[in-house]
Amino acid sequence: MLRSVRQPPPLFTALPVVIATLFTTTTCWAPPVGKFKSPSPSSSSAMTVGSANSGSPASPVPAPVAKKVKHEMEMFGDVRIDNYYWLRDDSRSDPEVLSHLHQENAYTDYVMAGTKQLEDQIFAEIRGRIKEDDISAPIRRGPYYYYKRTLEGKEYAQYCRRLVPDDGIPPSVYDTMPTGPDAPPEHIILDENIKAQPHSYYSIGAFKVSPNNKLVAYAEDTKGDEIYTVYVIDAESGATVGKTLSGTTSYVEWAGDEALVYITMDEILRPDKVWLHKLGTEQSSDTCLYQEKDDMFSLDLEASESKKFLFVASESKITRFVFYLDTSKPEIGLTNLTPRVVGIDTSVSHRGNHFFIKRRSDECFNSELLACPIDDASATTVILPHRPSVKIQDIQLFTDHLVVHEREGGLQKITAYRLPEVGQPLERLQGGRSVDFQDPVYSLDPAESQFSSAILRFSYSSLRTPLSVFDYDMNSGVSVLKKIETVLGGFDASEYVTERQWAIASDGTQIPLSIIYKKNSVKLDGSDPLLLYGYGSYEICVDPSFKASRLSLLDRGFIFVIAHIRGGGEMGRQWYENGKLLHKKNTFTDFIASAEFLIEKKYCTKEKLCINGRSAGGLLMGAVLNMRPDLFKAVVAGVPFVDVLTTMLDPTIPLTTSEWEEWGDPRKEEFYFYMKSYSPVDNVKAQNYPAILVTAGLNDPRVMYSEPAKFVAKLRELKTNDNLLLFKCELGAGHFSKSGRFEKLQEDAFTYAFLLKALDMVPTTPAQSQL
Repeated sequence: MLRSVRQPPPLFTALPVVIATLFTTTTCWAPPVGKFKSPSPSSSSAMTVGSANSGSPASPVPAPVAKKVKHEMEMFGDVRIDNYYWLRDDSRSDPEVLSHLHQENAYTDYVMAGTKQLEDQIFAEIRGRIKEDDISAPIRRGPYYYYKRTLEGKEYAQYCRRLVPDDGIPPSVYDTMPTGPDAPPEHIILDENIKAQPHSYYSIGAFKVSPNNKLVAYAEDTKGDEIYTVYVIDAESGATVGKTLSGTTSYVEWAGDEALVYITMDEILRPDKVWLHKLGTEQSSDTCLYQEKDDMFSLDLEASESKKFLFVASESKITRFVFYLDTSKPEIGLTNLTPRVVGIDTSVSHRGNHFFIKRRSDECFNSELLACPIDDASATTVILPHRPSVKIQDIQLFTDHLVVHEREGGLQKITAYRLPEVGQPLERLQGGRSVDFQDPVYSLDPAESQFSSAILRFSYSSLRTPLSVFDYDMNSGVSVLKKIETVLGGFDASEYVTERQWAIASDGTQIPLSIIYKKNSVKLDGSDPLLLYGYGSYEICVDPSFKASRLSLLDRGFIFVIAHIRGGGEMGRQWYENGKLLHKKNTFTDFIASAEFLIEKKYCTKEKLCINGRSAGGLLMGAVLNMRPDLFKAVVAGVPFVDVLTTMLDPTIPLTTSEWEEWGDPRKEEFYFYMKSYSPVDNVKAQNYPAILVTAGLNDPRVMYSEPAKFVAKLRELKTNDNLLLFKCELGAGHFSKSGRFEKLQEDAFTYAFLLKALDMVPTTPAQSQL
């Protein structure tokens, strides 16, 4: 569960799980003294752009100068002055604030006008690689194949299904959905393109089919604020069934065919109540099954693979305990399964007469796997013990098999175990069969699989391998490719090289780096441009996956690198623990060490090194900018969490209370001064900075738009050179920016154009060369 996380939208990482899991979803989180220096014609600035493109405005648009309103904040005898605190407007309606954001956007448009032709070219390249009319890998569920379809020229997807011609035949990895003229007809359950027409933003956060396949419940967000409305429709006719549920999260599950369980949030957008809703009744009459009153905890909801139980978890950053609900008897309510013990984190699944419990503690920091009878949760048996070098990431259960998703040495692996017949004793797992992978670095994601079958579905990709969906027969060990993302435009994976390298941190820690470049487009002598991406928070693993739009950089000679720095989870739980709280600066110094390693090994030079991070990764960008501005040429900070101290001192801001266990509670002196020492807004100073692009979303509930707005205003006040400083705020979107698939590609094109401009790699047009 990633709800309470300042999490990065996938600008430079793919989201294979979105397609692979089909109709299941995971959600997740985050004006100057003196005059602005007018850019000189020789600087990388608006004037340069204007002179380089005949379509640019005739006169320069000045950079916005935010007014200064002194705002003092005192704690532990320390006084901080925030002259741009006024930019925070929780209503998002203050005319002066909105005017400032419009001015920032207008300035960014002006400065980037000279690269509009390049941006359009890159966008055409990116879009030209997409097979716009396509379908996802169908998943068989009961008598139907379910899948998503995209249409040429359309921003959004259709949710579809077809009847299985003979659903009496057991599933096989060789099954294919018939599509010819004699095949059962396709039925469109829901068309997002139609639903999105009245809205500038549209996102479906959950799409859940009832057990009998007759109804669908889906959660809809039309602002980007991640506050959803749940609708129930007839799967055949599309007609609305019963009443809508408003003000919900995207967590919704079926409890049988006539009831839903869903979660709502409190005033700070913390998921705090779980409800039972009977179809046909008013939301006001719904039963509250549980309320979590501790504001450091949030609720999570998921269904077991068997669909016989729903699991409601209450979790903080270090503690997680679980209730279960029998879907055949939802009126009985929740039963506590695992106890609430500080520092113990449990996740639960079900098969037969046993619950399976993944349990993490201080002693078993990479988790162990237990099993217990349904009627006696205290009678646990360890079936997979804790191993210090192997992290149990997740499990999947089947009628006869258990699949364990693990991490070792920074790489993912999948192991399938045969289980004894239901009713037989469960003992320690032995004789598992592992799946083999070829790329040196890669990414795996579990996908929806059929519980009653022996077929595991998963998605695989690498930095050079497009998203590939496989069905794996756990009895025979046979894998069959069911779908690979089509990449048009002559893409050839063999032209690209992927590597795993290890940088050395200042304390001797080895930091894994995932690298890709095009063979004949780089020299590897230090002269190549390089984009280094980092995140490093919340134990999130940024695994190396494919993104077709990235080819527009690689084909222009860029090297792309992911630094798997501490604070993430790539190397196990301790990797995360050593990059949080009072160890947070390891995240930043690891990233700096990674950059220095790449320069030392002649992958690039300081003059060619660009960096990118989003959300909590945007904090990383802000921190290393202040610490080592000399090390980077250009920086992209997406929806950055940069006002750390002020935000974490304000419990009225969404996610603050639940994240004291991630960043620390600055109401305690030790944490206050440690967080102040790296908080980007608090550490901007008079020095030269590289070229910077900062983005935000006005409706973002994870990182308030005002954080990046204040960061940019303070940078404009204090920075001592004329390098680019641009701010782009999407006024109709949230944390994950625009919702349409082509709109997102346009954002990639804009970002790439910025990087090429900052590196002076914008091609000169014939008309310009004659000037």
